[in-house]
Amino acid sequence: MQHKILINMVTGLLAFSLFVFGLSMMLGGNDRYVHTVLQFYALDNAMSQMLAAQLLGGVIIIISASLVYQQPASKKVALFGVTALSILFLITLLGDARWINALGGFPVIGSGQGIIKYFALLPVVVYLFLRDKFTAYQHQWLNFFPVALVLVWIGSMKFFEFEAKGIETLLTHSPLMSWMYDVLSLQMASNLIGIYDLFFAGLLAFAIAQQSLLLLRAAVFGCGAVFIVTQTFLFTTPGALSATTLLTGTGQFIIKDIWFICNLLIITWLMHSQQQTNQPHSSEAVAV
Repeated sequence: MQHKILINMVTGLLAFSLFVFGLSMMLGGNDRYVHTVLQFYALDNAMSQMLAAQLLGGVIIIISASLVYQQPASKKVALFGVTALSILFLITLLGDARWINALGGFPVIGSGQGIIKYFALLPVVVYLFLRDKFTAYQHQWLNFFPVALVLVWIGSMKFFEFEAKGIETLLTHSPLMSWMYDVLSLQMASNLIGIYDLFFAGLLAFAIAQQSLLLLRAAVFGCGAVFIVTQTFLFTTPGALSATTLLTGTGQFIIKDIWFICNLLIITWLMHSQQQTNQPHSSEAVAV
C-alpha cells in the first residue's frame, strides 16, 4: 500500500464519518446526546438544545471539510478541531450520566460506551499531521490504545446481563449475527462475543510487541471484522437510519466505529513498511 493511498483512505473515512455525524446532529438526530453535554458543562440554561445541536453539528462539518482540503491552514483547523472535539466529549466521562449508577457506576458504562470511542480520533490526527513527532513503533501503540480500549472494556461488559440484553436488537436483525441466537442463549452469545473481542485485542498487542506481520494480519482481520460488521448494523437495525436526520442516536453510535478502522489501517501500514525496510523500532527513531 502506497503511503499516499493510506493517507487518502484514512482522511476520506474520517471526513465522511464526521460529515454524516455532524449533519445528523444539526438535524436533531440525537437530542439526548446534546442535552447531556449541555448539562455537564452547565450550559443548559444558557442556550437551547436545538441551537447547541446546530452549532456543534456545524463545527463538526467544518472539521470534516478541513480534512479534505490539504492546505496548511485547513490542516491546522483539522488538527485542533478534531482534538478539541474529542476532548470536549471525553471530559464528559467525568459526569455521572455516562455510567450506569444502578450497577455501581464506574467502570460499568452506559452512554459512556459512545464517548470512549473519541479516543480513536486522537492518534489518527497525530499520525496525519504530526507524523515526525513520534517513531513508527510509537504510532503503532498510539493507534492500538483506542482499539484495545473499546474491545477490552466493552468486550468485558458482554459478560454482564445488561449488556447481553443491550445488544440483542443489533444481533437479532443482523443476517450476519442472528444465527447465534439459534444455537446459543442470549447470555452465551454475548459471552462468545466478549471472548472474541478480548482474544483479538490481546493478539493485536502481541503482534505489535513482537513486530510479527503474520500475527498482525490475523489480529487486524479479527479486530477489523468487529468494526466492519458493526457498520452493517446501520442498515439492519430498526431506527438506526432516519429519513429526516440521517442517523439516530443508535446510528451515531455505530458510525463512530469507522474511526477504529482508521487506527487499524495505520498500524498495518506502519508495520508492513517497517518489515520491508528492516528498520529497527527499539532504539532509533523511525521516520514515517
